[in-house]
Amino acid sequence: MMKFDTPAGPNPTDKLKVLDKPYDRIDGPLKVSGQAPYAYEYQDAAPNAAYGVVVTSTIGKGRIDTIDTSDAERAPGVLMVMTHLNAPKQNDRGSPQLQGAEIKQYGQAVALVVANTFEQATAAAQMLHIGYSQEKGRFSLDLLKDGELSQRAGNVDMGDFAGAFAGAPAKVDVTYTTPNQSHAMMEPHASTAVWHGDKLTLYLAHQVMHWVTSGVAGTIGIPEANIRAVSAYVGGGFGSKLVIYADAILASLAARKLGRPVKIALTRGQIFNHTTHRAQTMQHLRLAAGRDGKLVAVGHATYTGDQPGGGGEHASGQTKLLYAGKNRLIQTYLAELDLPKAGAMRAPGEAVGLLALENAMDELAEQLDMDPVELRVVNDIQYDPEVGPDRPFSERKLVQCLRTGAERFGWSKRNPKPGQVRDGQWLVGMGVSAGIRGNPVTASGTRVTLRPDGTVLVESAMTDIGTGSYTINAQTAAEMLGVPMAAVEVRLGDSALPRASGSGGSWGANSSTSGTYAACWLLRRMLAEKAGFDPEQAQFADGAIAAGDKRVALKSLVGGSPVTAVDSIEFGDLTKKYAQASFGAHFAEVGVDMHTGEPRVRRLLSVCSIGRVLNPKTARSQCLGGMTMGVGSALMEDLIVDPRFGYFVNHDMAEYQVPVHADIPDLDVVFLEGEDNKSSPMKARGVGELGICGVGAAVTNAIYNACGVRVRDYPATMDKILAGLMT
Repeated sequence: MMKFDTPAGPNPTDKLKVLDKPYDRIDGPLKVSGQAPYAYEYQDAAPNAAYGVVVTSTIGKGRIDTIDTSDAERAPGVLMVMTHLNAPKQNDRGSPQLQGAEIKQYGQAVALVVANTFEQATAAAQMLHIGYSQEKGRFSLDLLKDGELSQRAGNVDMGDFAGAFAGAPAKVDVTYTTPNQSHAMMEPHASTAVWHGDKLTLYLAHQVMHWVTSGVAGTIGIPEANIRAVSAYVGGGFGSKLVIYADAILASLAARKLGRPVKIALTRGQIFNHTTHRAQTMQHLRLAAGRDGKLVAVGHATYTGDQPGGGGEHASGQTKLLYAGKNRLIQTYLAELDLPKAGAMRAPGEAVGLLALENAMDELAEQLDMDPVELRVVNDIQYDPEVGPDRPFSERKLVQCLRTGAERFGWSKRNPKPGQVRDGQWLVGMGVSAGIRGNPVTASGTRVTLRPDGTVLVESAMTDIGTGSYTINAQTAAEMLGVPMAAVEVRLGDSALPRASGSGGSWGANSSTSGTYAACWLLRRMLAEKAGFDPEQAQFADGAIAAGDKRVALKSLVGGSPVTAVDSIEFGDLTKKYAQASFGAHFAEVGVDMHTGEPRVRRLLSVCSIGRVLNPKTARSQCLGGMTMGVGSALMEDLIVDPRFGYFVNHDMAEYQVPVHADIPDLDVVFLEGEDNKSSPMKARGVGELGICGVGAAVTNAIYNACGVRVRDYPATMDKILAGLMT
């Protein structure tokens, strides 16, 4: 195993003949031609599959009193009805299903109906008769009392916050709220389970393969070695597919009992209420500064909720690292709620934390009569403000992001007084926000094979959730081995392959390509030794290996048997020695209809610093998706809770509003040049979530600049803006 515990020096990736180039996604042709199989589509691997339909609870808290399955069991084609009365016993280490009569959330699985066809299973599921005893639940933060809150670990109390805040000449004391939000990915959660003797193969939509094998094994009580998980293609996840739900567990149990493959897909409504979501927050911001704009007190308290044992939304986290300020009070308070479980959603914490923090920064800039960009610049800090200079940032170019963005966007033309710029019936304004997203890394492995024809096979349990993992891992191998991209084949998303980081948290690209780097480094040594060259001096280029005046074609070193190297990357303590994060600056121009309050985004720019850019095309695509989600978070996304039953009412794509093409203008993305040698041997950092971090705040700051209405209760819908216009 290669250990990355010292900053990276010069290495073969520095040539940048293939890396840092905008290659198209190598998996694109399969996807657009419909040949890429998703979880529900493994027909050949699951012949004669039966179809399962999950039945979910219609109350948010209580118990099942009665459940009558007789009509469903007599229905045509029905093979099985499973409830808590006959479900196999499961363990608590994973995601147990149908293990009792207690109802902990609306949308909890209460039965599974399996039939020969999907239509038969769907019809029979309507024939179940279930009686409930409903209990009063806790479904909203607004209804909780202080005594029902507990503090989450990781709170910060530095210096004399109260004294510094009280004595500062400029301060803001404001509260922002963000609603529950849904991941609303395109591909539904689905699983196809196939048993071969005592071994299970599970085709499912998931982001991390070894979390599947450990979670399913821990739930149904079989050795992890007996489970193979396959997610070769995933149609979006955004964090929701980091978790195992009823589809995976119940498909596995039913298939074992029937001796026949079983496939289950959750309905769109079940996805909203059975799976995870981003939790609601109430965020209390107290910022204070001197006349020079430098922060003297930084206070950010987040109130959030989750089921017992959950973590809610840690929206105060980014405030620990983004700005200077010696006196700090950063807290998260957690309430126990009876809603569906909260979970990681793209940029957990920062995505909604920056909606509050970056609006509060603009409110402070207004009090100071200071340009919002300049306020952020003067509060830049090159080390962890909690630790001090002993923990510098590995690379921090926030000021460059802000300066570059301001010049490119035409920020100097902004009128700082709200409501002064008109374009017909539209009031027009500009807004800015800083962005930050942490740079986690995790162990990841790859197998690389040089085949007799000179082509290279890259294999890893890494997943591609639409982010470009296939392509950047191919680029890494091509760069390391000196072969063209066309000579590289990549296979991902199978737990039978070397264990990999998986996708999530912005760790996927950096970690998985580092694993491919490690395997390629080992293969380089093996091939150099075969050629009789010093591995440290050998050069790989144009399908050959060379040292001095000698040159040998790679395929001549293979003979009749492929040469294979398997290795992985393990990260040391550099993330402790150096604060590591990606940074950005987002600029928005928004028009507000002066008669209706309707907001329309006219322009968006993101300037990002992510270390080395592995592929500018796929990285840009990630930013475009994040920016679009940021607009949705600012202007429309809102899961509405029915206070009687504790469920999300708008649980489909008709009622849960997300941006469409008409909502999004042309977007501009700029990447600053850079290399982060403390992050990984690839010298890159994560980008997948940075694109959403701060975009929404730039939009709402632009709304304020346009019309003078500051919406602190997200989303900033036209009714809230209109109410402000009318006051």
